[in-house]
Amino acid sequence: MNWTWLHKFASPPHAYRIAGRLVPWFGWPAFLLIAAGLYGGLVLAPPDYQQGDAFRIVYVHAPSAWMSMMVYATMAFAAAIGLIWRIKLAHAVAAAAAPVGAWFTFAALATGALWGKPMWGTWWVWDARLTSELILLFLYLGFIALRASFDDRDRADRASAVLAIVGVVNLPIIHFSVSWWNTLHQPSTITKFGKPSMDGDMLWPLLTMFFAFTLYFAAVLMVRLRAEILQRERNASWLRAELGT
Repeated sequence: MNWTWLHKFASPPHAYRIAGRLVPWFGWPAFLLIAAGLYGGLVLAPPDYQQGDAFRIVYVHAPSAWMSMMVYATMAFAAAIGLIWRIKLAHAVAAAAAPVGAWFTFAALATGALWGKPMWGTWWVWDARLTSELILLFLYLGFIALRASFDDRDRADRASAVLAIVGVVNLPIIHFSVSWWNTLHQPSTITKFGKPSMDGDMLWPLLTMFFAFTLYFAAVLMVRLRAEILQRERNASWLRAELGT
């Protein structure tokens, strides 16, 4: 079997061009789906019978929390590929993903605090789900800071990759914390066996936001990856030819 097509994805020039072409294909659908999801969640969905309109923050909170874990898994997977097979482009993907994941994690924590104040009477509790999510934010920040602490990019790639891989252990803790411990955080309503606990009129905007946030991440990742490649390959002849300089 000819794997030449697959090897091209490890080539910075090829990846730079492909990423540029993919940005609008991810970005515009993300924008439209976010608009549709927010309209469905904030306008069309009925109030919750217990939480009233306060539940509507879930349309930002839940997708942000999900993306915080998905982006970390993507970052760690890319870092592992770079560490094992020494593919520099994989390290570039990990570096490009980290700040996006950190912002998703911050958004999940911030919106969770906004929801917790009226529901629990406090902005923060040292709940298992909240604490493990906060640890995830520290892992992202640690990854970014560790990369910035090395002048040698290769050493920065290797060191940050090890941290990213070790930090994966926190992901199942976040996901299963509401089942393993007695926490204030409500249990899963979508990612569970059987029928989801949400009414269909509330559920479809939430699923739309999950998909929209995923596409948004893909679009931003492509933009950031191109910037990372520009920085890493700034002295390469192919880049000068690409930019016409």
